[in-house]
Amino acid sequence: METSRRKRSQSGSGSGSGSGGERATEDEADSSTLTVGDSRRSNDLTDARACPVEHQVDHTIQYDAPQLPGRCYDPDTSAPISFYISSLEELKSWQPFLQDEHFNKAVIPLAPRQPPMQCNRPRTLVCHDMAGGYLNDRFIQGMHEENPFVFYHWLYIDIFVYFSHHMVTIPPVCWTNAAHKHGVAILGTFITEWKDGARICETFLENEESFRALADKLVLITHCFQFDGWLVNIENELSTNAVKNVPDFLSYFRTKMQQAVPHSLVIWYDSVLESGHLEWQNELNEHNKVFFDSCDGIFLNYNWTEKHLQRMALMMEGRHADIYVGVDVFGRGDVVGGEFTTNLSLELIRKYNFSAAIFAPGWVYETLGKENFCQNQHKFWNLLTGYLPSHSICTLPFATSFCQGFGMNLYRNGKVEVTGSWLNLSAQEIQPLFVDQQLDPANGCVKTHGCSEDAWSGGCCLVVKGLIPANRSSVSVRLFSLQVQSPPRVFVAFVYKVEDDTKVVVSPELMTCPTSQCNSDTTSAVNVLKPLSLPGDNALVQKFIQNSAPWNPEGWTTCFYLLELTDCILRDIFVVITRLTKDEQDVRFRCRIGEIKILDAAKLNVEQKAVENLTVFDILWRKIPGATDQLYLSATLQWTYPPNTASCFKIYCRGLSYHKNQNVTDFEPICVGQTNANLYRVVNLQLHNARAGKPARVEFLIQPLTLAGFTLPQSACGRLTLNYTQPPGISNTQ
Repeated sequence: METSRRKRSQSGSGSGSGSGGERATEDEADSSTLTVGDSRRSNDLTDARACPVEHQVDHTIQYDAPQLPGRCYDPDTSAPISFYISSLEELKSWQPFLQDEHFNKAVIPLAPRQPPMQCNRPRTLVCHDMAGGYLNDRFIQGMHEENPFVFYHWLYIDIFVYFSHHMVTIPPVCWTNAAHKHGVAILGTFITEWKDGARICETFLENEESFRALADKLVLITHCFQFDGWLVNIENELSTNAVKNVPDFLSYFRTKMQQAVPHSLVIWYDSVLESGHLEWQNELNEHNKVFFDSCDGIFLNYNWTEKHLQRMALMMEGRHADIYVGVDVFGRGDVVGGEFTTNLSLELIRKYNFSAAIFAPGWVYETLGKENFCQNQHKFWNLLTGYLPSHSICTLPFATSFCQGFGMNLYRNGKVEVTGSWLNLSAQEIQPLFVDQQLDPANGCVKTHGCSEDAWSGGCCLVVKGLIPANRSSVSVRLFSLQVQSPPRVFVAFVYKVEDDTKVVVSPELMTCPTSQCNSDTTSAVNVLKPLSLPGDNALVQKFIQNSAPWNPEGWTTCFYLLELTDCILRDIFVVITRLTKDEQDVRFRCRIGEIKILDAAKLNVEQKAVENLTVFDILWRKIPGATDQLYLSATLQWTYPPNTASCFKIYCRGLSYHKNQNVTDFEPICVGQTNANLYRVVNLQLHNARAGKPARVEFLIQPLTLAGFTLPQSACGRLTLNYTQPPGISNTQ
């Protein structure tokens, strides 16, 4: 592709129709800082006076601009998409850090969690295999979707493998972002199969030089796109020469991966034997142990019995956690359990202290109907949670609106910001422990599940429903496990609503323990904290609300708390539902939790840097049939911002003619997208056409949100105005 022919415009005066200027680089940064919460600054996007000096870019409309490369952009819309590599030739020609592939780079680092991967506790691996892969999840910036497949039981798993039958399966960036947010390592897949796979293996396993070259490319891909390792799946016969090179290939591959990504994993799939024959063993034994010894673990095939587990338990003196016993949720072949009896397989695996590899849990979506997905997903995982050790969150600020990465609308602080269904897994927020908590056999349980019918922010909230028995004043449910050193003063924000005027009140409850016991499995001194709420005129509350603008709590109850703590660890977050009536009757309730934030009270004033070096390039124009007064614009925006300091960026636009089939006033700022990265491609924005001899304009605003979810003031926004004109001699009627 000839990049010299592609259009780029940089924020600043002058013409943007040429190719001059460099794209913004990730590590450029401004030295100026600002403080969130300054009352002199406005968060109102309609107040142009609050924005930084306007940057003007002039551009001449052209309808014959070069097309963007099809591997990285959807050919119909030019929306950025995730991609895979299908052949050795394609892999050899791939080069890292190409501009067009920057959309595919995950920007959310792997979050710390407890216990860490390195501990000897049995692990849980989920292998996502759905209809060939790269479905709607390939659209990096999301898309419209009514009933999407999503995964949100992250706190119960250790590793997520994105699987497809393409030779090099690079995880779509949305999955990497969502996994990393929860501290889950995500692996791609290197696979060869059948006759074509045998030819590939004979080539790359020919000698040390050839297998090192392939390993080096896979390491580069991992580092470039910021995921965490590979499942190596060779499912074809190997020649004597090829198979003797496999252990050295795996050992070299693992070493190089550890150098590039220290926490990385290379896991071998149980298929080929030391002899080169393709023969699934369903266990670790003398025929495949040479491969296990050369990498970080083995993913066993699915047709095992308890005798296989018993033999392995006797053979293995260590590394039990590195043996991932496969469980096919579809239940194909001779298996212990699958579908809604998958728990039977997990029960046996844990009996012998092995790790588990749950293959294709999307079964609930593929076979039981999209409309019933949420109910079936909840049922399936609720059967397994007793065998899935959970993990603890280890960082502050802690903030979640329970968004699962989709919704019927997009909300922001209690108000619909964008109407219509959407899917974007990168927008998923920290998910809780979804458990049905049994009170006692006679009085049912408290249930929690996600709900996209309403939300405080994002697309979902958390529904908590159940019954307070007549002999109890309240019930509680644990939502999160923490292991975080507490700051001296902890500020808690809590948003909820109660349905059907039920006479209950909802409040958060925190558990702590002394710092000296933070690594102990049995904590003897646990403190349960039931904080008193702060009044609305409290200075911290006012600062929080100001930082969170726009604030629209209508229909929601907002509560704020301050805890003063010394030398302790935050351990658990509970929600308590308390009856308001004193009569001794059962009380059924249903409430929605919109948001929980646990913050260091000393950091409600946050220093942040402004969006800088906003540029626009790869501009494509498209005529709208039958509408000569309007046209479509697609373009890439890129900017610089200090890494790992923004939770996301909101993309706003002024100057649209229509958006989502509705008229838009010229000065109305419309949210057209959200991203975690420092670039975004607007696609098919519907604009007024430029009249002959008179330019039209469209304005873009990039607004950062802090890690605590605070809205940055307008002086921190990037702002760029694109002035577009028809070429000389062209009228808008042509």
